[in-house]
Amino acid sequence: MRLHRALPIVAVFSALLVTSACSSESADSSNGKPKADKSRSAEEKEAAEAKRLGALDTKHLEKVTATGKVKGVEIKKVAKAEVEAGRGMKSDKKECQPLASLIGGFTHIPAASETHRSLKPVEATDATVGSMWLASHSEKNAVQVMKDLRKAVTACPKGFHTLGLTYSKVEKLPARDFGDESVDYRITGDVGKQKVPMTYTVVRSGGVIAVFYGVNMLDEKKAAIPKAFVQAQVDRIGDATD
Repeated sequence: MRLHRALPIVAVFSALLVTSACSSESADSSNGKPKADKSRSAEEKEAAEAKRLGALDTKHLEKVTATGKVKGVEIKKVAKAEVEAGRGMKSDKKECQPLASLIGGFTHIPAASETHRSLKPVEATDATVGSMWLASHSEKNAVQVMKDLRKAVTACPKGFHTLGLTYSKVEKLPARDFGDESVDYRITGDVGKQKVPMTYTVVRSGGVIAVFYGVNMLDEKKAAIPKAFVQAQVDRIGDATD
């Protein structure tokens, strides 16, 4: 499970495909009913904090996060247990932490809310698969996330280690210019004796950071999530935050 989150490669290596979905219902010992009040209180606190920061809470971020089929990509929600498995990824090099955090599915600066999706092509002949996650911040923090990420890409060309895994190479790619600013890069992960190139497109739209991860085991040059899909998702964010 940990390996799957560290290298979120969907439908590529059967040995790495460990899908877990955990569900549990907490019940009050006195009446057997779910503790809805506690959940509601947590949602209210999150909404209040998001409002204070000028960010979106989970409820509103979910509304702008695509699901279904968009521009030739099939989008599905990721189970909470699988998402949480990647939280707290630590790099052995401090300067590479923004990269390690994104591998785990989170920004290195904690967000007010996050949403996660798995991505796969509608067409069977398309070998590019991956994932997407949105993180809502104050705009100040979102700008800092991008600034730190750019520094990390430049500072970590020889990679880093995290959770006992090796990422041997980091390459800056030409930016595809989305949203208010964007960064494109490729990280090579070492899985046994195999090198796995993973392509990231990270976009800031206001205070929302959108991360698009893609892998193509047949042709690394085609690993980036399609531009039309990225633009469609970024447009959804812009429509909601304008």
